[in-house]
Amino acid sequence: MEIRSSGSQPSIKGPEDWFTGTVRIDPLFDRIEPARVSGASVTFEPGARTAWHTHPLGQTLIVTSGLGWVQKEGEAVQEIRPGDVVWFSPGEKHWHGASAKTAMSHIAIQEKLDGKVVDWMEKVSDQQYRK
Repeated sequence: MEIRSSGSQPSIKGPEDWFTGTVRIDPLFDRIEPARVSGASVTFEPGARTAWHTHPLGQTLIVTSGLGWVQKEGEAVQEIRPGDVVWFSPGEKHWHGASAKTAMSHIAIQEKLDGKVVDWMEKVSDQQYRK
C-alpha cells in the first residue's frame, strides 16, 4: 500500500508546446510496470486548452470544477461540467480545456503503451477553439 499526501508532488506549468494559455498540472500518480496507469489533476485558466492529441490506450477525464470544452476531430465542441466523465477512445484525435470565460479543472487518467501515454500534434487555433 502507498499513501501519497496531498501536496507532496510539486505542480508544474503546462509546457507551451502542448498547451495554449495558462495550465497547471498536479501529478497524482504514475505507476511502474506491470501497471500502466497514470493520472494528474489539470487546471486550465479561461481560454487555455491542450493541443490536438491522441492517446494510444485512450483517456478518461473527470471534471472537478468550472466549465470546459472538449472536441473530437470532425465533431462539434461540447461543454463539460463538474461531475462529467469524458472517454476518448484509443487513437481518437481531440483537445480539451477551459471555456473562454471560465476556468476548468479535471482529473486525467490514461495508460502507457510501450511507456507512452500521449502523441501531441498541432495546436488548436483560435478559430477552432471559438464555439
